[in-house]
Amino acid sequence: MSSAPPDYLERILNAQVYDVAIESPLDFAANLSGRIGNRIYLKREDLQPVFSFKLRGAYNKLSKLPPELLARGVICASAGNHAQGLALSAQKMGVRAVIVMPTTTPLIKVDAVRRRGGEVVLAGESYSDAYTHAKALEAAEGLSFVHPFDDPDVIAGQGTIALEMLRQHPKPIHAIFCCVGGGGLIAGVAAYVKRVRPEIKIIGVEATDADAMTQSLAAGQRVVLDQVGLFADGAAVKEVGAETFRLCQMYVDEMIRVDNDAICAAIKDVFEDTRSILEPAGALAVAGAKAWAAREGLRDEALIAVASGANMNFDRLRFVAERAEVGEQREAVLAVTIPEQPGAFKHFCNQLGSRNITEFNYRYADSVDAHIFVGVAVHNRDESRALVASLSAAGLPCLDLTDDEMAKSHVRYMVGGHAPQAENEVLYRFVFPERPGALVTFLDTLRSDWNISLFHYRNHGADFGRVLVGMQVPADDKAAFQTFLDRLGYEYADETGNPVYRMFLG
Repeated sequence: MSSAPPDYLERILNAQVYDVAIESPLDFAANLSGRIGNRIYLKREDLQPVFSFKLRGAYNKLSKLPPELLARGVICASAGNHAQGLALSAQKMGVRAVIVMPTTTPLIKVDAVRRRGGEVVLAGESYSDAYTHAKALEAAEGLSFVHPFDDPDVIAGQGTIALEMLRQHPKPIHAIFCCVGGGGLIAGVAAYVKRVRPEIKIIGVEATDADAMTQSLAAGQRVVLDQVGLFADGAAVKEVGAETFRLCQMYVDEMIRVDNDAICAAIKDVFEDTRSILEPAGALAVAGAKAWAAREGLRDEALIAVASGANMNFDRLRFVAERAEVGEQREAVLAVTIPEQPGAFKHFCNQLGSRNITEFNYRYADSVDAHIFVGVAVHNRDESRALVASLSAAGLPCLDLTDDEMAKSHVRYMVGGHAPQAENEVLYRFVFPERPGALVTFLDTLRSDWNISLFHYRNHGADFGRVLVGMQVPADDKAAFQTFLDRLGYEYADETGNPVYRMFLG
């Protein structure tokens, strides 16, 4: 006869987490709320001592282990937040903790675990390899395995987040959004909320390329993904837990998926309200709340998103910054074809009007057509579509690349090459004041018979934009060209003799 399922309300009410965890604040996100027309609150689990909610479940699990098992020590396989949560919890209780991590784990994460007293064992090249090795060590050394999500005590520890949220916000709540990896967080939150305030919707959020729970709930059984995207690596699992799946079947109202651009936009949203930088998995719930509210046409409702972690790798910040505007639907990425003749470039810029240009790539290719890769600031997707239509109507064929992953990740940085046909080319770097109309002012000053043969510009959010320009200036025009430079009034540098130009572009 099987045992009765756990009573999660009782387990959560009796969970022990506050020896290591704080009661994280529930912060009102004023800027984001104003933009989406609903009251958005952030449950700030990114402020925990290990910058993630994971220590709640880890410590609660340890607190429930018998003394004889604690004396032998605990073990887990993790390269992320669970590893740090277990290490800190074990250090607090004076328990040995062995953390098995793949050999590919960045040193910064290995060092973070060691600083918290964890014994790091590097094994295998993947999580599955590390897990297999951890299970072998568990048996060989009599250690207790602490699962990152599929354990009732771990789930109950994460459920204390819901206990806090409902106490912090006793007024009506329309929906609570949780990121979903293995399912421990949403299972704990949902199990508590649906027993206490069942009218509140529980929405799970996954990345489009790591949607194991979405697929599993749709299929009515756990689905194993062949592969998962790793951008939101804190929530990238191939198979959800058995117990977490059971609870999600009972209590989760809906799953929603978001892409990487939406995640980047959510990271920016939280930064603008809090000046904190969430990791991609930590921002999943915010991205989901935005997408769900827009889809449902929701207005003036209270929505809570669990900001679940802030262990961001610094080298990802550049990608996040570049993709946030697209994710927020505030940038259109276009490929435009213009005639390769003097004046066409200025005609194209005039069609853009006063819109801010975020990026501009162009290299002379042939004497007939010029292909320009351009990013333009817009307010929404409707404006993007209207811009494409107006450019096409003006005789400038236009292709919208905003949703083209290859274009955004690779092609935008590869526009260029040698152009032996560009005779009498000179190459200059300019520093433009970053304001609408600066580019048109430059073109207005340029003599119409000096063809632009190369143009590269990217907006970095500074007060000045840096532009690389190639122009075809005959030798007899050198004096006139110098007069143009002096009259322009912009900082410039002659790069015609730069060996990098000769090697890659000349």
